[in-house]
Amino acid sequence: MTPNERFTYFWSGPFSQWHGCRFTIDGRVYGCAEQYMMEQKALLFGDEEAAEQIRLARTPREQKALGRKVRNFDAARWSAAARDVVFRGNWAKFTQQESLKGLLLATRGTTLVEASPRDAIWGIGLAESDPRATNRSTWRGTNWLGQVLTAVREEIDRYEATGCSLDTAPTPPAWEGVN
Repeated sequence: MTPNERFTYFWSGPFSQWHGCRFTIDGRVYGCAEQYMMEQKALLFGDEEAAEQIRLARTPREQKALGRKVRNFDAARWSAAARDVVFRGNWAKFTQQESLKGLLLATRGTTLVEASPRDAIWGIGLAESDPRATNRSTWRGTNWLGQVLTAVREEIDRYEATGCSLDTAPTPPAWEGVN
């Protein structure tokens, strides 16, 4: 934890992968970032059938359940690709929806933190109300979703400051060493 570091905690709402919103990537419309993530997971492992089922599934719960059944899944390969996939989906989500972009940019000066007591990969493995949530060294999880959203926000700021179009997603950061 850096001195005076401030956090924006979330578990649901607009920063959640399950938050309903429409965005388009490569001509395909998605209803939430979870749908994009699970479809890309299926495609990464060559499971076109699962990808199609995920595209047709109506709820994030169904999409996630289908994503857990992807054939030929390799955890190490997914771990290496997952944050890039989620970055791309969230770039589209937050740059194509002005209201969501405004909410994300309103968190400037903070680190986004998925305060999920049930998820130690995408979240911190703790609820926001847990006293350990205020100190990185006591988190039980990696906060990958918070890392991705913080990076998306920083890239939007950088693009807007330099006059770049938000239509093309930047290359995701090298995740090693990202807090």
